[in-house]
Amino acid sequence: MEYSTSPHEQQIPPLIAEHIVLTPGTCGGKPRIAGHRIRVQDVAIWHERLGYTIAEIIAHYPQLTLAEVHAALAYYYDHRDEIQNDIAEADALVERFKREIPSKLREKLRQRDAGPDTLPPG
Repeated sequence: MEYSTSPHEQQIPPLIAEHIVLTPGTCGGKPRIAGHRIRVQDVAIWHERLGYTIAEIIAHYPQLTLAEVHAALAYYYDHRDEIQNDIAEADALVERFKREIPSKLREKLRQRDAGPDTLPPG
């Protein structure tokens, strides 16, 4: 089935497209809930990893509607491999930062502490 879109947008079925958008330059171009910066992958993580029910997601994010959360999950299930890949890439980036940033910070602190004491005695 063909759906009309602009050349910069991915084709999304009309009922889901009412709630889910892909905008280059917003949220890394990842699918998100229209009018929000909440990505489909965020909703998927809350639902699958954290075990939130749809009602709990709405309780935590009352700006979302029931239809928006259902649309996000429908989009997720239709594009599961792609979104799981996006989640895995984000997880890998976090792990890399955890490994690299603390060691760089520790080295800066070590260099600072090895220098002369700049505070007057007393």
